[in-house]
Amino acid sequence: MTFYEVRAKSIINKVAAGSRVPFQWTVNPYRGCSHACAYCLSPDTPVLMADGRTRPIRDLRVGDRVYGTVREGRYRRYRPTTVLAHWSTVKRAYRVVLSDGTALVASGDHRFLTERGWKHVTAGTGGARQRACLTTNNKILGVGSLGAAPKDSPDYRRGYLTGMIRGDGLLRAYRYPSGVIRHFRLALADAEALDRTRAYLADAGVPTRQFVFASARGDRKEMRAIRNQTASGFAAISRLIAWPDAPGADWHAGFLAGIFDAEGSHSTDGVLRMSSKDPRIIERTVAACDALGFATALHPPKDPGRATHVRLLGGLGARLRFLQAVDPAISRKRTIDGSTVKSTVRLGVVSIEDLGVDIPMYDITTGTGDFVADGMISHNCFARRTHEYLDLDSGRDFDTQIVVKVNAGELLRRELSAPRWSGGHIAMGTNVDCYQRAEGRYRLMPPILEALRDFANPFSILTKGTLILRDLPLLVQAARVTTVGLSMSIGFLDEQLWRSVEPGTPSPRRRLDAVRALTDAGFEVGVLMAPLLPGLTDDEDSIDDTVRAIAAAGAASITPIPLHLRPGAREWYKAWLAREHPELAATYRRRFGAGSYLAAADQSAMTGRVRAAALRHGIAPSGTRAARASQPADEREEPRYEQLTLL
Repeated sequence: MTFYEVRAKSIINKVAAGSRVPFQWTVNPYRGCSHACAYCLSPDTPVLMADGRTRPIRDLRVGDRVYGTVREGRYRRYRPTTVLAHWSTVKRAYRVVLSDGTALVASGDHRFLTERGWKHVTAGTGGARQRACLTTNNKILGVGSLGAAPKDSPDYRRGYLTGMIRGDGLLRAYRYPSGVIRHFRLALADAEALDRTRAYLADAGVPTRQFVFASARGDRKEMRAIRNQTASGFAAISRLIAWPDAPGADWHAGFLAGIFDAEGSHSTDGVLRMSSKDPRIIERTVAACDALGFATALHPPKDPGRATHVRLLGGLGARLRFLQAVDPAISRKRTIDGSTVKSTVRLGVVSIEDLGVDIPMYDITTGTGDFVADGMISHNCFARRTHEYLDLDSGRDFDTQIVVKVNAGELLRRELSAPRWSGGHIAMGTNVDCYQRAEGRYRLMPPILEALRDFANPFSILTKGTLILRDLPLLVQAARVTTVGLSMSIGFLDEQLWRSVEPGTPSPRRRLDAVRALTDAGFEVGVLMAPLLPGLTDDEDSIDDTVRAIAAAGAASITPIPLHLRPGAREWYKAWLAREHPELAATYRRRFGAGSYLAAADQSAMTGRVRAAALRHGIAPSGTRAARASQPADEREEPRYEQLTLL
């Protein structure tokens, strides 16, 4: 068991709009790993940052902004996201070579996005480790390797100053009867380019003075400027921006960065271009692009005196490689936010080679659940979205790779006391079980419950963990001042099946004992009968035995949840089924098809059997309050929130 102790920045999470769950706020003191695919990439793997640059994955930190992707309608689009966690370990290395020459070094557990969905690098070692994996018939989605950033050399700096000052600066000598006045000025609305120019000039021995050139007005940003009015400064700048006879690659990269910052644009519809009225600048821009291997198209002006445009060809991959290769200073011009995930580059898998060595590997968690590794869409391994909670491997994987928010209690108390907090109901156990085994060591729940009690904040808990009984006194205290809802998840009684499907959880019998103890303490405990497994636990006898035991334990209500197989859980469960119950494999293929859910008629029949059994044994089905009918009328007020149907 591995624990990763982190200090979280926030603890009360808002449920995404449109979610089907009947609550708005959650608290999850623990996080875990899906499919044991942690620590996936070589330390040097470049990750695409939100500013358009790249950084080796080993150098990332929590809070950094990177690019991930989100699905919007029919398309997946690039969106900036935040690094939530960063991990490292040692794993066996594999090299994945693509048809454009990109070579990725990753662990066998890592997943890349292909034209056929997410696929692991290797198939695993058998049994439950069997899974969808890369083959030479797959194409990985992305743009291909972005290449290296330019060297910060004297030639690069001279090239940048040439592009910037010739493109947008003023360098002029004025002759008067009294003598010659030499003047340099550069005015920009983007501080990044102005600061870089000023720093490069200072390193070359040319000091400048900064001042406000134009104040902000309406939608116009403030423009600041730098200037130097000395003869020595004028002469030095003139030498720095003189056209070289035989420019090298560094000068070309710097010049393109400078002219792009000065006269370039990068539109949301995917057009990157550089413009100028000066034929020499246009000629040098095209020559520099040719020298660095970038194809361009010229767009002469329709009217005399207007600018000529040099447009970069080759799609998103070419634009990203251009920005990486020349490294302009202005971040807003480097954005690809909203761009569609597609590629004109051939990214077919050529080979997958076991390197035969274990090396340090790194991985991150992001808000979107993925990131861009060396130009490829790469799955992160610790973030799981709330609606994936019932994946059948969650107990096993989350119980061996645990992220612990060690400051959860103090953080919750601070957030509950904030003026902006309105006292909404908080649901716990909705993503990660707050009473999993790690809680026995870290004891995060007592300070959480104390904070909820002290602020009289309503809450509910869903768990499979009998460790909840440790905190029974705190739960009783909280129930005296606010609404407390408790639910236990018990899908079936079969001990052998439990050991195979949910090996990291307390046994169903121990969970029934916990329901009885909570009921005896005065709580009305709901039970989620989840998951109901087709062909294994959904027959009349199994359902009747389970419902009878739940009723005997004193549960107030019962809610049936048929098995659903979303991506991730689907691969794990089908591999388990093929190994343990091969006779059911064809039945599952027919009943689930390519989807995640059973047909509505199948679900209705399954849940109908549970409701019928519940009525036979005197327990209220689906969260009704029949079990409370014998209580005095003033104690039968409906609570504002239920957690019995949260999934």
